[in-house]
Amino acid sequence: MSQWSQVQQLEIKFLEQVDQFYDDNFPMEIRHLLAQWIESQDWEAASNNEAMATILLQNLLIQVDEQLDRVSQEKNLLLIHNLKRIRKLLQGKYHGNPMHIAVIISNCLREERRILAAASMPVQGPLEKSLQNSVVSERQRNVEHKVSAIKNSAQMTDQDVKYLEDLQEEFDFRYKTIQSLEQSDKNSALIKQEMLALQAMLNTLDYKRKEVLSKIGRVIHEIDMLMSNMLTEELLDWKRRQQIACIGGPLHGGLDQLQNCFTLLAESLFQVRRQLEKLDELLTRLTYDGDPIPVQRPQLLEKVNFLLYNLFRNSFVVERQPCMPTHPQRPMVLKTLIQFTVKLRLLIKLPELNYQIRVKATIDNNRRFVLCGTHVKAMNMDESANGSLSVEFRHLQPKEMKSSAGSKGNEGPHMVTEELHSISFETQVCLYGLTINLETSSLPVVMISNVSQLPNAWASIIWYNLSTNDPQNLSFFNNPPAATLSQLLEVLSWQFSSYVGRGLNSEQLNMLAEKLMGQQVSYNDYQLSWAKFCKEHLPGKSFTFWVWLEAILDLIKKHILPLWIDGYIMGFVSKEKERILLKDKTPGTFLLRFSESNLGGITFTWVDQLENGDVTFHSVEPYNKGRLSALPFADILRDYKVIMADNVPENPLKYLYPDIPKDKAFGKHYSCQPNEVSKPSDGGGKGYVPSVFIPVSKILNDSTDPHSPSDLLPMSPSVYAVLREHLSPTVIETAVCCELFHS
Repeated sequence: MSQWSQVQQLEIKFLEQVDQFYDDNFPMEIRHLLAQWIESQDWEAASNNEAMATILLQNLLIQVDEQLDRVSQEKNLLLIHNLKRIRKLLQGKYHGNPMHIAVIISNCLREERRILAAASMPVQGPLEKSLQNSVVSERQRNVEHKVSAIKNSAQMTDQDVKYLEDLQEEFDFRYKTIQSLEQSDKNSALIKQEMLALQAMLNTLDYKRKEVLSKIGRVIHEIDMLMSNMLTEELLDWKRRQQIACIGGPLHGGLDQLQNCFTLLAESLFQVRRQLEKLDELLTRLTYDGDPIPVQRPQLLEKVNFLLYNLFRNSFVVERQPCMPTHPQRPMVLKTLIQFTVKLRLLIKLPELNYQIRVKATIDNNRRFVLCGTHVKAMNMDESANGSLSVEFRHLQPKEMKSSAGSKGNEGPHMVTEELHSISFETQVCLYGLTINLETSSLPVVMISNVSQLPNAWASIIWYNLSTNDPQNLSFFNNPPAATLSQLLEVLSWQFSSYVGRGLNSEQLNMLAEKLMGQQVSYNDYQLSWAKFCKEHLPGKSFTFWVWLEAILDLIKKHILPLWIDGYIMGFVSKEKERILLKDKTPGTFLLRFSESNLGGITFTWVDQLENGDVTFHSVEPYNKGRLSALPFADILRDYKVIMADNVPENPLKYLYPDIPKDKAFGKHYSCQPNEVSKPSDGGGKGYVPSVFIPVSKILNDSTDPHSPSDLLPMSPSVYAVLREHLSPTVIETAVCCELFHS
């Protein structure tokens, strides 16, 4: 079943979540019509590879054209109209930046997987629940409402300033007219009456000046309060959501809304600044005793400039954290001499700043690493599909300095992957007489020199971003705090939903909790240490919990992904639990689980019934990536044979737990059936006896030892002839040597 088909079967509350992230950037009509094609493309890799993204965009447009041809034949006028509009939109929006649509589609697919995983959970996880707090949503609406009200107030004050300017010009004209009269004329009753009118006008001017200054003061106060409270909280919430998204959590959004708020506030502050400049201009033309402008204007201007400085400083953010294109699902882990990408945005989007801000990237100043590549670029509005003022560095490489390279040998593998660094960015904004220096930094990154360090480095990134909101605590691992087990399990489920397309259910998470704690626990408030998660070996094993779990993720991704996505791999179940599940089932019922003793191994166990009615269980030696590289796992399940004491091979696997016929579960994943084996040619010299492969185990009636599959070996003609008496050639997959029957 395709991922989109699974999405369509969700409850309405989950479908509403899906509806939220499909818009004109990636219309749902295209997702629906091209579901299988979209899911078969590697959008994550394309999001960091411009050439690949360009090809995928071209192919996407070709797919849309094919759909247009189809619906044109069906004369579906509405769909024809929508597809033409969508095609024009996609081509216009992404022609100059194909990687952006790759990012969008990759994020949509990932968010679908997360929602599917959440739907399979009995309750929402604590982290995800905190991110979807209704109080937060209400605050977002309040911020947008207040920003709009502030913008309106600033515009209304513009009208008051214009009225004040007109009133002062009238006063100035009438006053200069009187001043130009002869002294004798000034004593006339008419002139005295005019002087009284001018005094009244001056009183009105004074009142209006005070009123305008008061309104400007209120606008400034409202901006100050909004920035100090709700807007700051909104920005911190967005940064926290970004942290969680980086480790596999819900897709973080809201940056466009924040940009709108920041931009409107900046426009309002510059508008107020112009109003204060106009008041200064009016002051040079007219002042008087008790004039409020020279007293209040300097204080208000100082406050406006202060707010602009703070607004700009907070608006400079890392939109997309550092990430190697080769490992798009492991952000913030950087390998020396390997390029990474990072994107920054200025949330104040003003046309005057386009191509005027040059950003410089550096690494933290411990002088151990330097950045190579293009590390100075200008922000612009042309590279982003949404027109944001941003800059993306695509060719940065961390390089280790020679002076420190010699000390690497003294560091253990954990010391390397627990050392945090920061990528820093600085720039300067010069606008309307203001010069503002801006700085921001990435979330802490881990540097590795060898890809073998990647799993432990990623564990460090997970633990940091799970445990703290602090974006710059580079000494975090000097004394890493414990994590709540319930939150950690939620994050572990995210690793599966984001990396291999299907999260973990409550039963699977319970097994992981037991493995971490060594016993059955109620893990809601249990605290787990960093050492227990990533440094201490599991009891009786030579590896840590995280290394074991990471090996399973790698196994799924490379060898059994379709079976995992379909939900047919129970995976995380103990040997004791599997026997409880199987004991009352029909003989031949089996389940698939990950090995607890072998790294990156998967095995299957089936239930059988002896002649006396006793139940017995058989498990094969786990298959690892070596065996699975030679033979697909679905084919192994199809063709697996057991040779009993009487040397009659048979397939014991009948039903996938609980009662799904094996072929119904795995049939669509079988490779094409092997052809009938041809006879060797009579020429002799060039003729070969063809060989095929089947997975075979031998079970002795009196054996109680665990049973394991034989090595996969070419099958000799004599053995093949014996098996042909009992098997069709179309189900033979592995050759077994003659010695197997006597081993």
